[in-house]
Amino acid sequence: MKKLEEYIRTIPDFPEKGIMFRDVTSVLEDAEGFKLAIDTMTDLVKDLQIDAIVGAESRGFIFGAPIAYNMNKPFCLIRKKGKLPCETIEETYDLEYGTATIEIHKDSIKPGQKVLLVDDLIATGGTTEAMIKLVEKLGGEVVGVVVLIELAGLKGREKIAGYRLDAAVTYEGK
Repeated sequence: MKKLEEYIRTIPDFPEKGIMFRDVTSVLEDAEGFKLAIDTMTDLVKDLQIDAIVGAESRGFIFGAPIAYNMNKPFCLIRKKGKLPCETIEETYDLEYGTATIEIHKDSIKPGQKVLLVDDLIATGGTTEAMIKLVEKLGGEVVGVVVLIELAGLKGREKIAGYRLDAAVTYEGK
């Protein structure tokens, strides 16, 4: 049986020279790789007591929904600004070149709910930090974050210090 790392394609010098891009599409395009990714991520957080799972557009949906299914929990969406139809709250955060704004429905998380955040990767931690802020604005408690890939060299873990972070695969570089 292959290791999860063997399903992740690495593309050198993308999107710019010196970057080793970790491509999750190669995991998704292989049934065994995708199953291994979901099973591994689910196993990492099976000890957590959670009420809901939240994933960010778009790859957080891909990994979060099947984890929610496995754990028999509701799945709540965080989307880019202007994509959700009901009343929302928003959070703006910094990107490498500019800012981004994400939103969640006001009624997605109830006060006191224990929430697991799911995404494909954590790099600098900006998106994850914004997700945490949204959940907490609604009165939820983030009890964990699970990602397929952690790019440890970009120090995202430091940005969300104090929150549990589990990664199926960790790369030390950028």
